[in-house]
Amino acid sequence: MAESGNSMVYSLLLFVVTLLLQEMYREKLASSELFTILGGFTSSLVFLFLLTFIGNYQETSGVKTGWGAVILAEAVALVAAGTVHRVCITTCFLFSAVILYEVTKISRVTVSKSEAKARRH
Repeated sequence: MAESGNSMVYSLLLFVVTLLLQEMYREKLASSELFTILGGFTSSLVFLFLLTFIGNYQETSGVKTGWGAVILAEAVALVAAGTVHRVCITTCFLFSAVILYEVTKISRVTVSKSEAKARRH
């Protein structure tokens, strides 16, 4: 439980810092095509950090929402992307989909390893 608490605090701090930096440099991120894509990527990091925070909060509190956490984190990230540029919304959604796919893969591997370890004991 201590690991979830630490991860929850760190992900919340990363969420806030990333969101603030994105808002501070919003004009720069909207200035060119490459920076607009970078703006979408930073918004997808906002998604990842918020999803990690919510997941750790759910683990420590025992409340499970399923896809609700993903939808909430994605909505916040898309709104943050929309404050930078309209194209950032699309790139954020695409980057977030890839991140969600990879996080799900990692989660399945981790759960299957922990279940195999529990069966041996």
